Amino acid sequence: MRRFHIGLMALLLIGIAPDRGAAQDVKWIKIGMLQSWFRSDGCEPEVGRTGLQSDQQDGMRWPALFPRQDNVAAKALWIGTTNYTDAEQYGGLSYPYKVVHVGPRGWDVDREFMPIEFKLIGRFDHPQVFVDGTPGSDLMFNEQLDEVDPNLFCDRMIYNVVNTSIGITMTRKIYAWAQQYHDNYFIYEYVFKNTGNVDKDPEIERPNQTLENVWFFFQYRYAVSREGAEWTGLNSPRWGINAMLSTRGEAKESDGDQYTGDYEDWLNGDPDADSLRVQFSWMGRHSKAAYDLIGSPDVAGGTGRLGAPQFIGVITLHADKSATDKSDDPQQPRTTTYEQSDDPPTRPNDQFDPARMAEEWKWITKGHRLPRHDEVVGDGFPDLLEGTPGGFSNMNGYGPYTLGPGDSIRIVLAEGVHGLSREKCIEIGKQWYEAYINPSGSYTFTLPDGSTTTDKDEFKNAWVMTGKDSLFINVFGRARTNYRLNYNIPQPPPPPALFEVNSGGDRIQLSWSDNAESWPGFAGYRIYRQEARFDTTFELLAELPPGTTSYDDVTAIRGVQYFYYITTISDGSNNNSPANPGGPLESSLFWTRTIEPAFLKRPAVSNMDSIRVVPNPFYIRARNYQYPGEPDKITFLDIPGRCTIKIYTERGDLIKTIEHTDGSGDESWDSTTEYGQVVVSGVYIAVFETPDGKKAIRKFVIIR
Repeated sequence: MRRFHIGLMALLLIGIAPDRGAAQDVKWIKIGMLQSWFRSDGCEPEVGRTGLQSDQQDGMRWPALFPRQDNVAAKALWIGTTNYTDAEQYGGLSYPYKVVHVGPRGWDVDREFMPIEFKLIGRFDHPQVFVDGTPGSDLMFNEQLDEVDPNLFCDRMIYNVVNTSIGITMTRKIYAWAQQYHDNYFIYEYVFKNTGNVDKDPEIERPNQTLENVWFFFQYRYAVSREGAEWTGLNSPRWGINAMLSTRGEAKESDGDQYTGDYEDWLNGDPDADSLRVQFSWMGRHSKAAYDLIGSPDVAGGTGRLGAPQFIGVITLHADKSATDKSDDPQQPRTTTYEQSDDPPTRPNDQFDPARMAEEWKWITKGHRLPRHDEVVGDGFPDLLEGTPGGFSNMNGYGPYTLGPGDSIRIVLAEGVHGLSREKCIEIGKQWYEAYINPSGSYTFTLPDGSTTTDKDEFKNAWVMTGKDSLFINVFGRARTNYRLNYNIPQPPPPPALFEVNSGGDRIQLSWSDNAESWPGFAGYRIYRQEARFDTTFELLAELPPGTTSYDDVTAIRGVQYFYYITTISDGSNNNSPANPGGPLESSLFWTRTIEPAFLKRPAVSNMDSIRVVPNPFYIRARNYQYPGEPDKITFLDIPGRCTIKIYTERGDLIKTIEHTDGSGDESWDSTTEYGQVVVSGVYIAVFETPDGKKAIRKFVIIR
């Protein structure tokens, strides 16, 4: 039976958010290679999904095909204004600086950021995927659409409305695509409107107020990556203490010889100036690590594979000049700073504490902090900068704006992740590790530009740093092109609306619906397969022409579990767009990837003399080779279609009873007792009994 994994939100978490309100509604976007969760109160603060410190790195998962690829520890959204008087229901006091916010720690959904509307809309519903009749895809368990809109320009959109206690209503739209060239970023469109509504009900409490010096301030505490952080053997990388940060698009030539001009200079024709307004982060060195942590090579596991190749960041695509001038202001954001992630202003907010809000205001209006974080750290250790206990966060501030009654400001951002491919992480990491464990050897490494070096760290780091170009080109560049095209980018054919996988006696049968056949330029299907686990790369099994709705996998091996997905492909005729490199488009693997296994099952037998136990003996040193992904699995083969299997110790103690009822000739056992304990070495006896009383006995050996 499928296990449901439900994240429980903590109402109160000591030391993190004593003023937190009720648990938040959370929705996932899980259709592309970048996957993340979003909250109904308008931002995603630290441990804001589960309330567990063990989940501090949680969200912005890329590449989501693999486990533990989370790259963010916390986010925040603050809104500030000056000379503000609270509504009577909040005390009616006046403040020189008023700041309300959600995150990076703490939230108040009753009196500060108050959710009004929160829904997930899809261009089409996720496919129905079944394995042996059981719901079999992640989306079937973790995605519930509130609406289906076939005219939606993206594949998924979160629509989120939040009132705030200063009378600004925020409408947040989050756009996501499953198309293979645009599935590594989200676009966020914010509209901040002075509605005068300071609480949850529709009544307008402050219809005539004008807000002065309004700022919208975003914080990003990135921590690359959960997998890479965990296997360093250090705790602090989990909260980003060794994160490297940088910014582009904010510095004028007059700010220093290292700067070539800001984004506005580039718009005005200076080709050397920064062409993007971005902030980004990656994993840096650590003063307490025994080796260079850039890229986080796997030393503990002995593979060397790079576990933290990701670069993550945010780009500004548009920010209104004013409430009356809706053209893009190239000088926004006017604040691009980095601050210590554990400094006092990051603690849970008190919107009625003038001193606290005055300190927060200093961050909000700080302007451009130069030199940049990575320029200050250089080749040193970011965990030692300013004696930080928690690393640093990137911060963007947009303002100041004046908002009269009914006025609004629109800000559009894109956030995404990119870096080295898994194949390159394996290749580079293996070469680095060989030199690491054999430092006396002679090595020549090839750098990305084709030159060579004998320095293993220079080699590794040069390849990791190519991820910055990937982020700029394949995330920021494509997101900006998508935005400038008004989101009119080519789409692949839709996936099959129904995908079924059924285990068989001599084959595994796959079948699907033909709803994609009418798509312009539809060219057929691709079927992919992987054994042992689903959260890894798959291999192409078959490419099939239009008109095909079934496939028999006759190459499956008995006793091995298999996972599949099917994609639809175009002929490339509809891909003439500056947003894409060109060529065929392919639907996302996440639409149909099975997370439940299928098996090759032989027909049941009536002759109980043919029953076999495999492997016999079970030898623990070969556990990873016997049944990949199932190291403790023992199978009973050529058994009757219905029988009871009782497993005894040599002494005669009954330790496990298995009811075999699926009609096949196969059954498996995970080497555990009825109480979940893994069995020890010894001789065991399996007794097979059919409903009509036929019996067979087999002995087998387990060596641990």
